[in-house]
Amino acid sequence: MTAIDPDTLAAEARRARLFTRINKADAWFQVLGLAWLTPILKAAAGDNPRAQVAEIWRLLGVPVLAICLFVAAWATLAPRVQTSLGAIPGPMQVWEQVGNLHADALREGEKAEAFYERQEARNAKLIAAGKSDKVRHRTYTGKPTYYQQIWTSIKTVFFGFLIGSVIAIPLGIMAGLSPTANAAINPIIQIFKPVSPLAWLPIVTMVVSAVYATNDGLFSKSFLVSAITVTLCSLWPTLINTALGVASIDKDLISVSKVLKMSTYSKITKLVLPSALPLIFTGLRLSLGVGWMVLIAAEMLAQNPGLGKFVWDEFQNGSSQSLAKIMVAVFTIGIIGFLLDRIMFALQSMFTFTENR
Repeated sequence: MTAIDPDTLAAEARRARLFTRINKADAWFQVLGLAWLTPILKAAAGDNPRAQVAEIWRLLGVPVLAICLFVAAWATLAPRVQTSLGAIPGPMQVWEQVGNLHADALREGEKAEAFYERQEARNAKLIAAGKSDKVRHRTYTGKPTYYQQIWTSIKTVFFGFLIGSVIAIPLGIMAGLSPTANAAINPIIQIFKPVSPLAWLPIVTMVVSAVYATNDGLFSKSFLVSAITVTLCSLWPTLINTALGVASIDKDLISVSKVLKMSTYSKITKLVLPSALPLIFTGLRLSLGVGWMVLIAAEMLAQNPGLGKFVWDEFQNGSSQSLAKIMVAVFTIGIIGFLLDRIMFALQSMFTFTENR
């Protein structure tokens, strides 16, 4: 009988624990779009390096190669396309404008800081002279930086998305549980779902201007116009998927809830929502993506602060750098849209994991 070395057993146990941790981490790598880290860690741990290298190539090498080919084609073909503003900017010109926009933001920050320093010094002199009644605190009203416009768009889309979710999820639950409610809600969905944000925007603008008479409240008119337009265009995917998810619940569960005489609240929170959660989150992800696209269009058309207005202003500016700045905004919009989807996917995974425990 061959004796087994205790050190070998301990090493195997450590190796098994390591692979268990890697497999657990893989779930979050998938959520964050970092799935290529798993084969790298497995290869480093000695798990069939040849197979892991092939997996690394598929998950990381191929996407990186595709991006490199895209950039090379862009750099080659862009100078050949002449527009009224000159040739289409290549990757280097676009990257140069990234640096310029960052430098502009820093300069604007320095101006704002100097403004508030002068204001504080002036107010301090007035207080020292016994003229406290003349002290004034004004807000710096300089040109918004590129980062401020990005933040404005993100705040607006989340506000509109939140309002839409608060409306869509309860209506979807009603439509999924009650055929009568579904018959009432379905025609409204079919009529208003295809409506373009460009059609909603004038109506929303007039209604907000009539109802929200002052611009000194908690929200500005431009913010509300953009956010409500996002709400009207983005709530439909959540409503439809919620209704579908609720309607597809196992009928035996509903029968059990009736036998147990569960209250409506208990039935919804303990049976309906956990069962319909995957489809609800699918609707939320779709709604957030639609809302982000709608917002940029609304900001461009209504000239409301945000990335859409930045793009339109640069288009109207017509300088030699305008095209490159617009392309910076295009990439920014795409990257933020991807990150918003990853955030929703992470929340979906987290809630689904919690419900399945």
